Amino acid sequence: MQIQDRFMSPQWKARFKGYVQVTKPGIIFGNLISVAGGFLLAAKGDVNLVLMLASLVGLSLVVASGCAINNCIDRDIDAKMQRTCKRVTVTGEIAVGNVLAFGLALGVLGFSILALFTNALALLFAVIGYIVYVGVYSLYMKRNSVYGTLVGSFSGAVPPVVGYCSVTGQMDMGAAILLLMFSLWQMPHSYAIAIFRFNDYAAANIPVLPVAEGMTKAKLHIVLYIAVFALVSALLPLAGYTGIAFMAVTCATSLWWLAMALKGYRHGVDMQRWARQVFGFSIITITALSVTMALDFQVVSQAPLLTLVK
Repeated sequence: MQIQDRFMSPQWKARFKGYVQVTKPGIIFGNLISVAGGFLLAAKGDVNLVLMLASLVGLSLVVASGCAINNCIDRDIDAKMQRTCKRVTVTGEIAVGNVLAFGLALGVLGFSILALFTNALALLFAVIGYIVYVGVYSLYMKRNSVYGTLVGSFSGAVPPVVGYCSVTGQMDMGAAILLLMFSLWQMPHSYAIAIFRFNDYAAANIPVLPVAEGMTKAKLHIVLYIAVFALVSALLPLAGYTGIAFMAVTCATSLWWLAMALKGYRHGVDMQRWARQVFGFSIITITALSVTMALDFQVVSQAPLLTLVK
């Protein structure tokens, strides 16, 4: 009874909640959808449930690990931002060393699951994405370069590729399109966040594009990246990986997103409200495409660009 009372205590509940929060559950959930989309696109109806579960759980743990360690790295700049100043790594509610150990344990478990159940190529992409996010982006590029968003976009595009390669074991044209498509999507999505969180990024002296080079350039980049994203996402049906349903969804969502982005050039536009709309619709767009490509797959035969034996 004493043990049960301990785990039901407010202090324990708060601590548990803190450990959950450092993994950034919203990011994990978004990545789950993209991993499942890439996996089911590659599986083409022949789904190995054990492999799919291992891919989802393994990659989710890797993402959770990266997010937890990112909290440790960013605690100084998080303290300067209204959105993040109450994170447990800033307030000291949980010791940084404990969060770091927790993150490393999640990473070891996640990579172990991917190594045991998937294949060398899926594991390789997960490792590269992790190194880019934790090592290159979090430790250096985010703080020192306007190109940090571009570098970080690669790690954000890795999950659907891991799901895809878990099935195929090869880097073919479909995997390459997914990598490029999700990388391009990250850019306007992230710039929109940087606009409506402008004061936070400025206070922390983070050189995101709106802060470093101004709103005008940020708006232009948002429009251009969405336009290129629309073209690249259309390559999946054009190359025969998906059907007409995916083409219809990608055209409808991408063009609507582009039209929304162009509204940023209206005279007297409320930039905060506009950026939140662009951000919100970016979530709708990528979710719709992930779900559609999972359902509207086509059987194609493509020569691999890269194959690694398990």
